[in-house]
Amino acid sequence: MTEPMSVRVRVRAPIADVWHALTDPAALRVWLAEHAEVDLPARYQFWGRYTPEGDVPRQRLLQAEDHTLRFAWTLADTETIVEIRLAEESASATFLTLSQTGLPGYAETVAGVGTLSLVHTFWALAIANLAEHAEGREPTLKCDFTTPETREQLIIGATPEAVYSSLIDPEAFAQWFGARIEVEPHVGGRWAMGGFDMDETPAKILELEPDHQLSLGWDNGMTASWELAESDGKTRLTFVQSGFDDGRPSYDSWLGWLSGFVELRRFHEIEDWRPMWLDVQLAGLPDGLLTIHE
Repeated sequence: MTEPMSVRVRVRAPIADVWHALTDPAALRVWLAEHAEVDLPARYQFWGRYTPEGDVPRQRLLQAEDHTLRFAWTLADTETIVEIRLAEESASATFLTLSQTGLPGYAETVAGVGTLSLVHTFWALAIANLAEHAEGREPTLKCDFTTPETREQLIIGATPEAVYSSLIDPEAFAQWFGARIEVEPHVGGRWAMGGFDMDETPAKILELEPDHQLSLGWDNGMTASWELAESDGKTRLTFVQSGFDDGRPSYDSWLGWLSGFVELRRFHEIEDWRPMWLDVQLAGLPDGLLTIHE
């Protein structure tokens, strides 16, 4: 058993609005799950195609008071405990802290074996969408666990040149994604999450067309590609992940990229943008990988 995973974010909305988004079933069906039923203080459940092992509801409510929500969530025959706590930063901003017990550490999470390895990035995407919903923006990105298709298209309120720069420039990437990268920006060059000293098997750049396309390939056959196109003064970003066994889709990686794209869009569209992510705790997380801090 590892230490509980925990994350801390800032949501730019009043605490009452964030609590409503957390506990209203209609709101949950917008930012979290295909299906949700809530009857406080007796029931809090969500399930469906956007939820790991979502064929049936698997949550049992333990607490829902004083802006604290706690529930048991059984995954992979393991009962985990989720706690979500809200604290007011100001009249228009809320700190949200989420923790969950019973999850694997960093190495097992990266290996992507079993449902529990998905939960950290599942919450990363869910919380990003929660922030969007509570702040009055439209959440659009979810992972469908019933299909192996990993393709997404989104519109970003910036030029293709600006979006491309934020994908390829390590300093800009570290701002919105919250992780360090090193890049050799040419076809055949290396692309490494955390840096070349941390990633023993970096991706290789397969295609690179400035302001239009970036494709990466890894030794295990996985590929990821970003295509950018101008769309009414904005950018249509098409992201595709491929090269995996359809019987074992790379949902862990997919969830991580989708959560990052929520912040990428905010990075370009919110005038006084600040990262929502303030802290991440996960057993075994390498020093220097993440660039987020309060």
